[in-house]
Order: sequence, then C-alpha cells, then structure tokens
Amino acid sequence: MRKILIFVAATLILAGSVSIYILKWRAKNDVKLRQLELIEEEKLPNIPPPKLIYGLVEDSFFIEKFKVARNQNLATILLSQNVDYPIINQLADNCCDVFDVKRIRAGNQYSMFYSRDSLRTPLWFVYEIDNTDFVVMQLSDSLKVRRDSKPVEIFRQTATGTINSSLWNTVSENKLNPLLAIELSEIYAWTVDFFGIEKGDNFTVIYDEMYVDSTSVGIAAIHAAEFNHKGRDYLAFRFPEDSTGWSYYDEEGNSLRKAFLKAPLKFSRISSRFSNSRLHPVLKIRRPHHGVDYAASAGTPVYAIGDGTVLHRGWDAKGGGNYIKIRHNSVYTSVYMHLQGFAKGVSKGGFVRQGQLIGYVGSSGLSTGPHLDFRMYRNGSPTDPLKVEAPPVEPIAEEKMTAYLEFIMPLKSELEKLDQQSSLLTAQGTQAPAESHAGSVHVQDYEFSLPGLKMFHQR
Repeated sequence: MRKILIFVAATLILAGSVSIYILKWRAKNDVKLRQLELIEEEKLPNIPPPKLIYGLVEDSFFIEKFKVARNQNLATILLSQNVDYPIINQLADNCCDVFDVKRIRAGNQYSMFYSRDSLRTPLWFVYEIDNTDFVVMQLSDSLKVRRDSKPVEIFRQTATGTINSSLWNTVSENKLNPLLAIELSEIYAWTVDFFGIEKGDNFTVIYDEMYVDSTSVGIAAIHAAEFNHKGRDYLAFRFPEDSTGWSYYDEEGNSLRKAFLKAPLKFSRISSRFSNSRLHPVLKIRRPHHGVDYAASAGTPVYAIGDGTVLHRGWDAKGGGNYIKIRHNSVYTSVYMHLQGFAKGVSKGGFVRQGQLIGYVGSSGLSTGPHLDFRMYRNGSPTDPLKVEAPPVEPIAEEKMTAYLEFIMPLKSELEKLDQQSSLLTAQGTQAPAESHAGSVHVQDYEFSLPGLKMFHQR
C-alpha cells in the first residue's frame, strides 16, 4: 500500500511539473507569436479611409459637375442624362418629404455620378440646395432619396477698419465677408447713426466666420466689438440675456437695444431732412417737411423702428401715397410714407415687433422718385427722427453683473490690444491696402479661450 501511495505522489509531482513547463512554453510562444503579428502589422501598408463626397465613395464613380440652366427642372436635367421618365416621376414622389423638386433653381450646382465603365451609366444625382444643404437621389435599384449637409468649419477671426465713406464699402472692398457689415449695423442699430457715418470713424470686431469647402458662408456670431463714431467709443459684448437667447451690452452692462431703431431701413442715404420750410419737389412751393427722406431703390424693405400697434395702413390722399402709422407708446408714433406696398400680415389694429418687415420703398403719392418719407411724433407733435433719444431696455440683472464683468474682461482686453496694433500699423504706414477710398482693414486669425465657450478650429 505504501508503494502505491509513493507512486501516486510521484506521478502527481511529475504531472504538475509537466503542466508548469507547458504553461511557460505556451506563454513564451504567445509572446513570440504576438511579436511576429506586430511585425507583420508594421509591414502592412497604411491605407487611408476612402474619400467621401456627398456621402458617396468618390473613387467608385466618374463624376461631373453642372449648373442648373434657365428653365431647367428635375425632369429636363435627368432626361438629358438618359434617365427614364418613370424613374424621374418616382424620384419626385420619393422626394416629397425631403425636398420640393419644384424649388430647383437656375444657377445652383448639381453633380452626376456615373459608373466607371465605358457605359457611363448615371447612378446618382446630387443637387445643392444652398451652400450647406444638398439632396442625393439614387437613379437605380431602390431609388432612395436623402437630404444632408456639408460640414461647417468655424474660425475665430478679428478685424479692424477705418472708414472713409461707409461701413459697407470698408468691409466689402477689403475682402471681408459683406455680412459682417450687416451684423455690425444690426448690433449698433440703436446706438450708431449709420446714415451719419463720418470719415475717420473706425471699428474693431472679434467674430466667428463659417466656412464650407474653404468658402465663407456667413458670420456665426460677433462676440465683441468696438465702434468709434464721432469720437465716441461704443462697446458691445455678446452675453446670454436668458435661457432663450443672446443680446449685446456695453462695458457697464447696459443693453445696446433701445426702444427704437435708429432708422427704418438699411444702407441708403438721407436725401432730405426735417424742416419747417422746404421747397416741395413736385408742388414747387415752400411748406414744412416734418420728416426724413431716405433715398433707396424701389422694393427696399422697410422695418418698424419699435414695437407698436398699427393705427393706419392705406392711402394718404394728401400726397403720402401708401403709408403706415404705428403707435409705439403713449408718447411716440411713427409714420412711413410713399410705400410701394405693404408686407404680408400688417393690418390696421395689428401689433408689430421692432425690426419687423412692414413694407417696401416706393414712390406712391406726390413723389419724384423712390424713397421713404419717415416721420415721428412726440405727444402728437412732429419731432425730428434723427434727434429722438430712446430709453434703453433692461440692463444686466444685478445678480449677474459680477459674472458679466468677468466674462467680458478678456474680450475687452483683446479689443484694446487690437486697437493698439491697428494704431501702430497706421503710424508706421503699413496698413492693409484698400482698393478704393473705403478705408483700411486688418484681418488676422484669433484664438480665444473662455469658460463655457467652445474652442473653434483655427484657419
């Protein structure tokens, strides 16, 4: 019995030794095997992912780009590509919930995706709705239709400019996005008289610009700006007024939005001012002109300068032509005359919001050409619209003031730095060259970090 026990024990010891050896051998070989796999992986070529265009693999097709010609529609485009009419009809039906094919516009770009064989069979049709959105139609099999959009890159940028004629000219003639002028004019609509811009007025702005396919498609947001008008600095900082949106405030937390807009239309000129004795251009007699004439092209949009109730909308038989009269409060009333027509939804007794479209510039009534005769009344008496001082809306709430001042501090510092750089360049005579007398602009990429503010890509 003792011999049997000794034999069993020896057998177990031997088996254990063998198991340990096998495990060590396996571990050693697993390491070698993994090393060999890594070596083989390193030998494999680094194959880049396939390049996509409109969500389709570019190398899988022969692609041609076109522009929609005048009077072309989906049917005429696809028929010219040898796509059968029943397929076109089905595509139009499949597209109903995605895009109205009747809205295909001349001048917009579209692309045809063909097979890469000698037959060049049309397989996909892509129509660009605008700078970002497009619709993709499959021309075979299930005839799928989808709508998608191109990725938008946002870059933080800055610009400074000195004006010799107008904000619009300074921006457009110096290769900046023209929408920058519009955005600035809307921010400062209540504080800066853009019809009274003077030579030497200047601006500095920190903003985000949107790009699609390396092409600028708009201004995402203006974060801070400084506009020097008639020797006075007007600062503007973008800050959330509540959970629903953003507004602009000055360095003391006062809102830049006032009770009234400075003017009821954009980018025109004053052709006649408030006067108690003006020679009427049609009647050729002197009589009071208790308003401001803004010369503008027929059809130029006209906006309500403030919230109010429409007292009158119709025809003024005394020479004003089509006109609208709005009561803003117990003190102020505004009148818009010689209109070409009225905006949809504007009716007597109705309520309009500040900045709402109410009509279009025309020359109805006693008028020698298209213009807007704009008038304001204070307590029923005519007053010069250019001299009306409107009270501001609510400032930053007291409990938010500390957070606001901390928020704008780095932005204010950056604006000051940009002003100093611009002044230095001007003193050295190294301003960016202007193509005309519009002024000079310096543009540079800008990187900025702020708590709660997303960091954007830099161009």
